[in-house]
Amino acid sequence: MAQFSPKPEWLKVRAPGGDTYHHLKETFRKLDLHTVCEEARCPNVGECWREGTATVMLLGDVCTRGCRFCAVTTGDPRGAVDVREPEHVARAIARLSLQYVVMTMVNRDDLLDGGADHVARTVSRLHALRPDLLIETLVGDFQGHMSGVDTVVDAGPDVFAHNIEVVRRITRVIRDVRSSYDQSLAVLRRAKERQRRLAAGAAERGAPAPRRLTKSSIMVGIGETDDEVLEALRDLREAGVDIVTIGQYLRPSSKHAPVQRFVEPETFAAFERAALEMGFLYAASAPLVRSSYKAAEVFVRSLMDRSGPGLPAAPDGAPDGAAGAAHVEALLEERLAVARREAARLSAELAPDEPHPLDAVTAASGPPTQLVPATSLVRR
Repeated sequence: MAQFSPKPEWLKVRAPGGDTYHHLKETFRKLDLHTVCEEARCPNVGECWREGTATVMLLGDVCTRGCRFCAVTTGDPRGAVDVREPEHVARAIARLSLQYVVMTMVNRDDLLDGGADHVARTVSRLHALRPDLLIETLVGDFQGHMSGVDTVVDAGPDVFAHNIEVVRRITRVIRDVRSSYDQSLAVLRRAKERQRRLAAGAAERGAPAPRRLTKSSIMVGIGETDDEVLEALRDLREAGVDIVTIGQYLRPSSKHAPVQRFVEPETFAAFERAALEMGFLYAASAPLVRSSYKAAEVFVRSLMDRSGPGLPAAPDGAPDGAAGAAHVEALLEERLAVARREAARLSAELAPDEPHPLDAVTAASGPPTQLVPATSLVRR
């Protein structure tokens, strides 16, 4: 494919707008915050801001790894960490009119714990200031040290996310040599196991066990085959991943890996149907889908709605044991159906003329968001 080949029609988006979008934009300006997606003209900024989501990048803007798809600066931060960041970022985010925030990070191989404790402290403080806010952590692999995974999961993010980025065969070509397809799967598997262990411990104490999810993302159009994408989806599901997003790779610059193909929307729809058949709770698959994606976040918000009455308790006289568990499972399935309908609603608004793969599921069952460098949130 030529370096400057024109993009197909399905990669065009509507201009940003709406009350929530303009309110967030005004709030960011008052806080003297400048988003990467504004400056880079991210195609998803309008819909993401309209839905009340934001992504904050922790631990600086210099990554210790050099993946061929990523435009983040590569270098050696030499262990530099602003210890005030967790408190100041949490306070700044707590002031924003957000319902869902993604706390992401650069890889910090120069730190003994990979930055896990820093992320965990930010999550814990934000929970204290805004207990109603849903939090997703999109983290690195901590060099395969599972203690870092445990540290982040124990802080209680609603969604633990880590991206495999690409299919197995091209991982060594596209990702940094310190990254590994199997290592990423191990991180996701450990996160799900830790979530289940914490939930079981809460149940034994008679305490409510909030539902926690895991999430990952795949880029396509960077040299993989369709069959390899399906293989990656099966690997993710085997690792216990609940939510997956699949989107078109777009080359940041001529120095990065070239786009090998523009995947047709029909193929993305087929990936989404396959993911749902494999048992993922939700799959967002479309050309402009990114790891932190509006429809997926709407799904999580609907599934874990804290503003409403929540999941009702079992009725008086309901039996314990298997019957009681079945009652709770039925309630969860009802909430799941509502969440899927809400995500499908948003997708329909974005592409009203195209059928959505979730339509059949909901009928039967009844770009990232903007990146805010954390350094801009810290008072000097």
